[in-house]
Amino acid sequence: MSMTVLNKTYSLPPIDTRAVWRYAAARTETEETAALLNACLDELGDTLSPSVCYAVLPLRIDGARCDFGAFTVSSSSLAAHLNGCERAVVFAATVGVAIDRLITRYAALSPAKALLFQAIGAERIEALCDAFCLDVAGHKTRFSPGYGDLPLTAQRNIFAVLQCEKRIGLTLNDSLLMSPSKSVTAFVGL
Repeated sequence: MSMTVLNKTYSLPPIDTRAVWRYAAARTETEETAALLNACLDELGDTLSPSVCYAVLPLRIDGARCDFGAFTVSSSSLAAHLNGCERAVVFAATVGVAIDRLITRYAALSPAKALLFQAIGAERIEALCDAFCLDVAGHKTRFSPGYGDLPLTAQRNIFAVLQCEKRIGLTLNDSLLMSPSKSVTAFVGL
């Protein structure tokens, strides 16, 4: 089957500090923690490289079986999520390695900073996925391997179809962990 895989880069919206605090599981924001977050954001600067690779695939659903032409996945959760759609966007998104380097650097030096960089990375990849989904599908609703009964092994199909390593520098190890860590694979119905 012949398909086109496309790449997109994005300028991310301003950071949602409330989301960062939520990802950091912080109950309250103090002057001290706000100053620490601002220091982390200053250090991060514009080092992120948000990018997405994706393909629009045909979709046929038969029970729990989702046939995307290039591969099939068995998941009643994904089938329910994509019910009524004729096509699906399969995508991989990453904000790049810069955030991983900062998390690693501060893991031993400043666990508080490492935690905030983790939370910033989570907020930034979510913002990237939301921007992409709004751009290509007009809504933010996506479904990722690991949700419901959609196995993480579905990522192997996504990586094979999209050639993520070549296109956006995203790799998948044998344990199904992505690198850079602040990355997402997902399906969006059309």
